[in-house]
Amino acid sequence: MSAQQHPLSIANFRYFWLARLASTLGQYAMLLIIGWQTYNLAREGGMSVAEASGQLALIGLLQFAPLFVLTPVSGLVADRYERKKIAQLMIGLQGLCALALAVLTYQDVIAVWMLFVISIVLGTVRAFSGPALSALSPNLVPRAILPNAIALSSIAHQSGNIVGPALGGLLYEVVPALPYVFAATTFTLSVVLLGFIGKVPRSQKPVSRHPIKEIHEGLVYVWQNKMVFSTITLDLFAVFLAGATALFPVYARDILQVGATGLSQLAMAPAIGAAVTAAWFSFSPLKHNVGPKMLISVAVFGIATIVFGLSRSMPLSLVMLAIVGAADMFSVYIRQSLIQLHTPDDKRGRVSAVSQMTISASNEFGDFFSGSLAYLFGPVIAVVAGGAGAILTVAAWTGIYPVLRQTKTFDQPDHLLEEEQNNDPKARGDA
Repeated sequence: MSAQQHPLSIANFRYFWLARLASTLGQYAMLLIIGWQTYNLAREGGMSVAEASGQLALIGLLQFAPLFVLTPVSGLVADRYERKKIAQLMIGLQGLCALALAVLTYQDVIAVWMLFVISIVLGTVRAFSGPALSALSPNLVPRAILPNAIALSSIAHQSGNIVGPALGGLLYEVVPALPYVFAATTFTLSVVLLGFIGKVPRSQKPVSRHPIKEIHEGLVYVWQNKMVFSTITLDLFAVFLAGATALFPVYARDILQVGATGLSQLAMAPAIGAAVTAAWFSFSPLKHNVGPKMLISVAVFGIATIVFGLSRSMPLSLVMLAIVGAADMFSVYIRQSLIQLHTPDDKRGRVSAVSQMTISASNEFGDFFSGSLAYLFGPVIAVVAGGAGAILTVAAWTGIYPVLRQTKTFDQPDHLLEEEQNNDPKARGDA
């Protein structure tokens, strides 16, 4: 198989790409409306802006808690069992959650506590689907074009992040239950598309060991590999501090005063910036000074977040959020390429689980942090302080982890390259 082959020319990867796009469409349409309903129900129940922001914080915490608890187990499951089937099962369960929310919303009996329960279930199933999907992708393409495949996979994710919230907001204005019906449909489609993926090559499994030992082995690998550890934790602290997405309902209703349609636009803006960046990388992969450029992109992420927090202009807010998304995608592209290429296949599930846990910590638990700050100090101070925190994180990580600023290319370490070549290279070439 030619190293220049485009990932989308590989049938298995095409099905994977379409499945990820479908599931992401449903996921972001559903999550946007969960947040919107939670905030509005809280405000209509007599809560202040600060108190209602606290309810959004709880939504983030309830989604993060299962991910945090289950991460070691979900990573081991992704390394021991068929990743495609795990993803199908978990995405199917998300579809059932969407269907339940559609019925409850249509019957006008939806309550905040119900949204809390669904959030816990969603956090649980995503704890298993995330590592399975992340570890599956590198098995579908040759190593030489993996960065291109990661960029394309990010396009699917970001395209869903653009269109999902847009459709969610528009459909909610027509009939409040429609976004959940849409989500249930796209989750079902994703399960079907994953089923079309043929035999997926895997590295040879090692002799079975005690599960606790295998979990410990994965955690130790992340800790000892400074490249993997530093890139994971950079994202953890930067996005954890500067996450503003949880407060979009606050900005849409009470600061920018743009309603549900404006809420969709706020959710779309970062995804548009990210999608454009990912599209660029899918055809023109980054090759030089990858570490320094990742650090710069995270700093830009923090600066744009600060400007958004202070803005009272919808156009300016949308531009800043697009920059936030582009900078985040720049960082994600480099981080995911480095992690996947610096991790042997038999550990990718466990390492992907740790990566997902930190991403969830920066996103869902970051939502809890941002909502809590908004409750204590107000939403504007929460967003601005978070952006400043991201910039300080970059400064700190630049000094603590020299490997980040010294990494110039995506080249895979020799010992991992030899290990991968010894683990059924013919199957990889036939993917």
